[in-house]
Amino acid sequence: MNMIKIEPYIPTDISIEEVSSNRIKISAYPFESGYAITLAHPLRRLLLLSSVGYAPTALKIQGVTHEFDSIRGIVEDVSHFISNLKNIRFLIKDETLDSVQVHYEFKGPMVLSANELANESVDVVNPEAYLATINENASISFSLIVQKGIGYVPSESIRGKIAEDYIPLDAYFTPVKKAIYEIENVLVEDNPNYEKIIFDIETDGQIEPLTAFKEAISVMHKQMSIFGVDLSATPNGSKSIAEDSGELKTLMIKIDTLNLSARCFNCLDRSGLKYVGELVIMSENELKNIKNMGKKSYDEITEKLEELGYPVGGEIAEDILQLLNRKLAKIRNS
Repeated sequence: MNMIKIEPYIPTDISIEEVSSNRIKISAYPFESGYAITLAHPLRRLLLLSSVGYAPTALKIQGVTHEFDSIRGIVEDVSHFISNLKNIRFLIKDETLDSVQVHYEFKGPMVLSANELANESVDVVNPEAYLATINENASISFSLIVQKGIGYVPSESIRGKIAEDYIPLDAYFTPVKKAIYEIENVLVEDNPNYEKIIFDIETDGQIEPLTAFKEAISVMHKQMSIFGVDLSATPNGSKSIAEDSGELKTLMIKIDTLNLSARCFNCLDRSGLKYVGELVIMSENELKNIKNMGKKSYDEITEKLEELGYPVGGEIAEDILQLLNRKLAKIRNS
């Protein structure tokens, strides 16, 4: 005879395996059947969307007026320079600061790498990253604004918040490179239906993976704390929690702000796709079957969606999905 329960089983075992300096595996068990996915999926999303990182948000190069300009004596033009700059992962040394401005001057001939950008204000966690090549008898003088933040912020959202002589940059703050999980069945008292979660978390070095995991749990607690209020006192007709969701705002980011290659963007534009959410709700086959979608363009899109926390084929909460579909339908019918 099966035992009748009055509360769910509380997991008792957790282990942490350090795979490398910036990668860990966390295992926890046993969970009641169905509980593992209930906890694992939102934690993964929070790891990718709410982990605090640092990114350059604005750039000023002496003698340059716009991002499509060129730099005398530098192999890379400004757009290529910016692309390389986005791959450099900074750290603000003073943890009390949310933003710093740094200035650099270099003379050639030299190969300019990320390690040259570390100074008294910022550090660099991937010093081997390439930035530019400066020719003989040439020089470059530039300033950066490095900020602390979460998620992804397109350059258009930054433009009005910086000085006019700076070029706004797409900011990829997320320090978590990978956050995946597996769920396995485990045996508890002759019952094989209990579950075990195995998280695999890797960061870029701006934050330790265990710290990122702990912060994601903290964010989950804070998000759920709203339900600790007296819900009976909430007036009818108040705006829904989902309506104000930062997730919905991310889904409504315009594709033309994602800095995609021209071929990839044109493929999507010709198909009438304008917003990130339209890509997120598509299956893998639907994405691949977009007219003129080549493998390189598909890989570029999947990588970009992964950076935003939406792997192809992933799930969206039902209330967010409904709001997204309503917004998209309203735009299409306007």
